[in-house]
Amino acid sequence: MKWDDWKYVIAYVAPLAALFGLIVQGVWSWSGIYVGFVLIPVLETIGRRPVDNFTPEQERSRSLDRLFDWLLYLNIPLLYGLIAYYLIVINQGGLATYEVVGMTCSVGLMVGTSGINVAHELGHRTNRGEQLLAKILLLPALYMHFFIEHNRGHHKRVATPEDPASARLNEPIYLFWIRSVFGSWWNAWKLENRRLRQQGTAIWSLHNEMLVFQFCQIGYLLLVGFILGWVMIPYAIFVAVFGFLMLESVNYIEHYGLVRRKTRQGRYEPVGPQHSWNSDHEVGRIFLYELTRHSDHHFKATRKYQVLRHFDESPQLPFGYPTSILMALVPPLWFWRMNREVVSWREGELERG
Repeated sequence: MKWDDWKYVIAYVAPLAALFGLIVQGVWSWSGIYVGFVLIPVLETIGRRPVDNFTPEQERSRSLDRLFDWLLYLNIPLLYGLIAYYLIVINQGGLATYEVVGMTCSVGLMVGTSGINVAHELGHRTNRGEQLLAKILLLPALYMHFFIEHNRGHHKRVATPEDPASARLNEPIYLFWIRSVFGSWWNAWKLENRRLRQQGTAIWSLHNEMLVFQFCQIGYLLLVGFILGWVMIPYAIFVAVFGFLMLESVNYIEHYGLVRRKTRQGRYEPVGPQHSWNSDHEVGRIFLYELTRHSDHHFKATRKYQVLRHFDESPQLPFGYPTSILMALVPPLWFWRMNREVVSWREGELERG
């Protein structure tokens, strides 16, 4: 087997590190965070940044290889097992505050990566079975509306003022979190209501996926409370919130300051490779299942992760995703480093006409 066929197995290191933290505890309670925000940034600094693409023949072969699909599917038992064990460990008590916080952050990070990120990939598949798996992965993040808003909203409105998930120039990440979290949830309701009206179907019915999603999420929390005690519900919510804030942090850096121009007819130009920030750091690409090659994903959302391409015209982040998120959490530092990149990109857009 070739390295490119099996390298994504490395992505399991992160959830296994979080599991290790739950078992060993102590300072290792933060193991998931150590991997996500210490080990990966270091490896990205010293690692390579390949920009080569596969040939059309290689793309066809890799797209049909079921290995890459099963690497995604296996995240479901891994994630749910990790969350269940986390809740059991917390419920047993006897932990120091720093251990509880470390475990919560580590497991929450996995809810965002092994959960939402993998759900993002599967949610774009045309197969209903894989779409169902995407919803199952979104459930513990309490973010099932992402399936609607991302696919039917964000991909159409990306890099425009109408998209709550596209960060504006000089917008602090903390304000973006509020705007994107609540704006995306509300937009999902509007998109679903519009779909049902067009079909002539009652909005207040089980045909409304947003209603079903709310019932599923409430049921999930009630199940946690019923099995482990009601005091454990807040912990299930804590890891969910940490997880979807990690998603929104990725949204923040992916389109920060990038804007699609309007044509003379008043419509926005088509989405192109220049409307997403990319990172070719190989380690980050592996751990996030190629999410960092985001331009090609927006160019053709159904293209599978294992064949996403590099575009020379895509704006490139100076750092990998984890380092960029850490910088974004300090807005003055982020603005100081990234605003010059945005200005450079905009000047290039003007030159290209």
